[in-house]
Amino acid sequence: MISYRPFYETLYKKNITEYNLIFKQGFSANTLHRIKKGEAISTKTLDALCYVLDCKVEDIIEFVKE
Repeated sequence: MISYRPFYETLYKKNITEYNLIFKQGFSANTLHRIKKGEAISTKTLDALCYVLDCKVEDIIEFVKE
């Protein structure tokens, strides 16, 4: 299962809010809602998050064996 736990840790470390991602960086509220619910996002979105947050993929998602 893919977990977005690292995403929220990265936001906290970089002092970036969801508000900033939506209103200043142009991410849709639906994208952040999908992340919050643990639903799938596209690799294009993942790439954009890595670019904006200046981080690696593993700073956004992790694989958790069930």
